[in-house]
Amino acid sequence: MPSELSGIVVVDKPEGISSAGIVARVKKLSNARKVGHAGTLDPLATGVLICCLNRATRLSQFLLKGDKTYAADLVLGTVTDTQDATGTIVEQHSWADVTEDGIRTVAAGFLGKITQIPPVYSALKHKGTPLYKLARRGKAVEKPGRSVWIKRLEILAIDLPVVRFVVCCSSGTYVRTLCADIGRALGCGGHLKRLRRTASSGFSVQDAWQLDQLAQLRETGRLAQAVIPMNAALPFMPAVVADKDLANKIKHGMPLVVADFDNPLQEADQGVFKVVDEKGCLIAVLGESQTPGGYNYCCVFSA
Repeated sequence: MPSELSGIVVVDKPEGISSAGIVARVKKLSNARKVGHAGTLDPLATGVLICCLNRATRLSQFLLKGDKTYAADLVLGTVTDTQDATGTIVEQHSWADVTEDGIRTVAAGFLGKITQIPPVYSALKHKGTPLYKLARRGKAVEKPGRSVWIKRLEILAIDLPVVRFVVCCSSGTYVRTLCADIGRALGCGGHLKRLRRTASSGFSVQDAWQLDQLAQLRETGRLAQAVIPMNAALPFMPAVVADKDLANKIKHGMPLVVADFDNPLQEADQGVFKVVDEKGCLIAVLGESQTPGGYNYCCVFSA
């Protein structure tokens, strides 16, 4: 696959490898100059990891903000320092008084806008250092709570002490923190045992490739089949088709006004929209401007 090919590859990340490790594998397989991912998955987790190649790395800022869906197993009664099964057990409590109705009632209370305190074992940084590195040194730093949205939280099965559920949530949500908070609300504590991301920013596990599949495509010179082109990499974003005059105007960075478009921001979740030329190639992502009647350039692609 030529290094200049730009787009995204949706990988089904296996357990036991970091997101950075997946990026390194994809970069080696694709011979791309630049590769980045759109949303970290812990080594424990599996599932959808969007990798952006070459010029598509500029689209990661939008993919990062997209909603994500997870399937998770919560184990009640055991609290760990990392809030998941990789950590050290710090508390154990009886879950004998927990009922199925109680679990469903408590889970329903987490729907909507909630405040989460990010785990001290996370990739968030404090003065340039990841929190998990500080925590491992015995210098845990607790970040302020932040708002996230839980758009769907469905209990799939209860086989105590294990509770299996699916959650659709906004970017920045920690499912292991959600597990810990649900366990705390039930009075017995809990931790995340298993996590699988089933969808991210409009892409699902049905769109994802296993690492060995990508290797096989590479060996047969067909790796490009796994690359989703840039114009299709933002399926959640409204699109505008620009004629030659408007496309030329955009490529030269000229001021844009409302009259150039047909109110594309009406359906824009992130306050941005994409512009493709008459051939369907992505030429820009534009957003709202503080100047009335105008638009800001977020990304411009010359070809």
